[in-house]
Amino acid sequence: MTTSNPFSAADSALGYLYQVRAGLLWALRRLKMNDDFLISLETLDDVTFETKGGTPDELLQTKHHRDREASLTDASADLWKTLRVWFEGYAARTIPLGTALHLLTTSQAATGSIASYLRDDGNRDIDAALRGLLSTAQSSVSEANAPAYKAFLNIPAKERKALMDSVVVLDGAPTISDLDAALKAEVFYAVDRKYHDAFLERLEGWWFRRALKQLASASLTDRVLANEIEAQMSDLREQFKQDSLPIDDDLLSFDLDEATQAAHAGSNFVFQLEIITAGKRRIANAVKDYYRAFEQRSRWLRDDLVLLGDLTQYERRLVEEWELVFDSIQDELGETAAEEEQQRAAREVLKWVERTSILIRPGVTEPFITRGSLHMLADEVRLGWHPQFRERLAALLQAKEVQA
Repeated sequence: MTTSNPFSAADSALGYLYQVRAGLLWALRRLKMNDDFLISLETLDDVTFETKGGTPDELLQTKHHRDREASLTDASADLWKTLRVWFEGYAARTIPLGTALHLLTTSQAATGSIASYLRDDGNRDIDAALRGLLSTAQSSVSEANAPAYKAFLNIPAKERKALMDSVVVLDGAPTISDLDAALKAEVFYAVDRKYHDAFLERLEGWWFRRALKQLASASLTDRVLANEIEAQMSDLREQFKQDSLPIDDDLLSFDLDEATQAAHAGSNFVFQLEIITAGKRRIANAVKDYYRAFEQRSRWLRDDLVLLGDLTQYERRLVEEWELVFDSIQDELGETAAEEEQQRAAREVLKWVERTSILIRPGVTEPFITRGSLHMLADEVRLGWHPQFRERLAALLQAKEVQA
């Protein structure tokens, strides 16, 4: 049995997330027509589109309700709060006449209601909407709506009509979860159908990070350029081609933390590095590469971007290349080499690991994939650095067990 939490902010959180997702959806739709615009969140409105000269030409107010039966009545707070933003913006001369004003709401407007007359359909009737607005503003006793009623009544009748001509209500809109279908439709031709989920996940990940940067910016002039969205789309399209794979931004920028390093302290690949007395920084870099390669490969598998057989074939190539280097160094050492010489030779093999580039696909050139995959194989003891890595690793593990 579940109980509701009177202090829950779930609805508010969903509302903000809906605003961000809707902003991306509308931006993608505008890109089909032109790429000469800027977009911002929480400036003039929930979502604001401007020309590159800084003039707002479209505002989007979003209202999300988990209850799809929520009604957009004539005295609805959703309707009047939205109108207040626009009428006060007009009075302050920050919203010029002619700016497209859209109210996107999951609520449903009843036939004959003010909101129903503001739809962009065959029943649109601005005069009927204005009569309803005036009647409600003059008769309603809602204290919450009082500032909105005042803002509406303070505008001269002729200007009210001019402003309302730009207002469009888009009711019965998809909920935040249902936006998936609409977003996929916008990226339908960007990549093969089987990659839609993975492509959209990465595009939205970038968009949320970019939106966060804009919202957190101390400068009120920060805007997202349409060209930024197009560039990100183009980059992702390249990554989803047959000869490439996506490399996720969070892994590219990953900084090794103490928790991740500690979690791998007892791993075989770390022991292999300790055997050859690798420095702490080299071990830390190996852990970083291991983590990033492991995580990226797991995501590729999860998103069906590679098959398990693809990785098996790639690992076979890695082992073959390692064997060439390892066997060559063993031949040079001979069978009577001292431990110091063996460790020096092992560090040369490790140097090869750190510098080599063996691509899983021609378009995947990020070095951590090769390095990390080699450390993954070292963790499975399928390869190593010391000429006697299997024996030394077994002895080290046995000694650690005794100490434990």
